Amino acid sequence: MTRTRVAVVFGGKSSEHTISCATAAGVLAAIDRDRYDVVPIGVTREGRWVVAADEADRWAIAPGRIPEVTDGEGAEITVPMGASGALTVTAPGALPEQLAGVDVVLPLLHGPFGEDGTIQGMLELAGIPYVGSGVLASAAGMDKHYMKVVLAGAGIPIGPSVTITNRQWRTQREASVEAVAQLGLPVFVKPARAGSSMGITRVDDLADLAAAVEAAQQHDPKVLVEAGINGREIECAVLQGRGDEPPRTTGVGEIVVGTEHAFYDYEAKYFDSEHLDIRIPADVPPEVERRMQSLAAATFEALDCEGLGRVDFFYTPEGDVLVNEINTMPGFTPFSMYPMLWQAAGMSYADLIAELIELALERPVGLR
Repeated sequence: MTRTRVAVVFGGKSSEHTISCATAAGVLAAIDRDRYDVVPIGVTREGRWVVAADEADRWAIAPGRIPEVTDGEGAEITVPMGASGALTVTAPGALPEQLAGVDVVLPLLHGPFGEDGTIQGMLELAGIPYVGSGVLASAAGMDKHYMKVVLAGAGIPIGPSVTITNRQWRTQREASVEAVAQLGLPVFVKPARAGSSMGITRVDDLADLAAAVEAAQQHDPKVLVEAGINGREIECAVLQGRGDEPPRTTGVGEIVVGTEHAFYDYEAKYFDSEHLDIRIPADVPPEVERRMQSLAAATFEALDCEGLGRVDFFYTPEGDVLVNEINTMPGFTPFSMYPMLWQAAGMSYADLIAELIELALERPVGLR
């Protein structure tokens, strides 16, 4: 039987380049090689697509080693528009060479220029099926401001927030500070279009707001300021249903952060796992879990997501459940919450990868 040819794309131009490489390491190690012919493609920080080593260990985060896709990895790759899967490899000093057609792309890019609809739009133009949400859902899911606009319009409960654009910060700074003051303290200042908890600052004094905004702007000129919610952070994984079936959801999980970190920040996520307590299932009443599962599916559908998504909640002492955000390309290493939740539900990491590929092959590209 002919194996499905899968291009695994990782790296990218965003500040989450390293995390994307780590995700690729997990997928390359686990994907079923009897079913899939794998073409690893790295994207450098400058945006060049290159042939990458099919070596899981090469892309894993390890003590003293931060993986990165560089120009020296291999020959450059281009994706001709409208070529229906054709890839062209150009090696220095050699004529361009056509690769066999790719059946599906697994884009493991996190953050801007990958998770935000950009690569999805390119693949739509090229006529190549791909894993995950389409252009609009990816863009709205990446931009926390517009994500909240969509969720509020769908009647999904969210916490209060203020968006500060680069122009507003330059021309209406006092008004922006006053709007933030109305949220109360503490607040969390974060890039509107970034992930992996990069650039986030907890602010307990308005005097520290300017520094926090400018720190977030190192990752994105548009900044979101969220009111601090007194509540536990609970997560639920969502998987698109087959055919016309509704989205599937897992039970819920919780990551409890030790006192070494003020919140679940970048360092805690990727470099200090020994001070994290991952609880699957999370200790919540059954009716609360059902409420979260319902809201997770509703959030997935409100943004018209496809493939996969992880919905993060706040669960307050009063029993309220608020949606914090949805991630359309959540952390996907074998030890990330999304695959761990599905493993607890009975689906292995390798089977989850296969299911996502089959979902991508099942749907058409273009308007749907």
